[in-house]
Amino acid sequence: MANRWGIPKEVEELVKQRDLSCVYCGISFTNTILNSKTRPTWEHIINDIRINGTDNIALCCGSCNASKGRKVLNEWLNSQYCLTKGITKDSVAPIVREYLGRE
Repeated sequence: MANRWGIPKEVEELVKQRDLSCVYCGISFTNTILNSKTRPTWEHIINDIRINGTDNIALCCGSCNASKGRKVLNEWLNSQYCLTKGITKDSVAPIVREYLGRE
């Protein structure tokens, strides 16, 4: 069984246990509907909805997800948003650094 984004339930559970804060900016998540900036959102590190394993699925805040959109990760990391927030290749979560190491 998969969620509405095609993410298998077992992957969803593992990612929820692993990513307790945004994999990009590190902000702690809240589950309040009133604050979409700190609510966890599903993220495909590589923008391909067919790649739904734990190495490509992560949780990030709504603010980072909206900013990244369909941008390639390396391009996004050089964006004004990341510069302003202090998000760098070295500051992101290990799962994102693993991806960057494979590029």
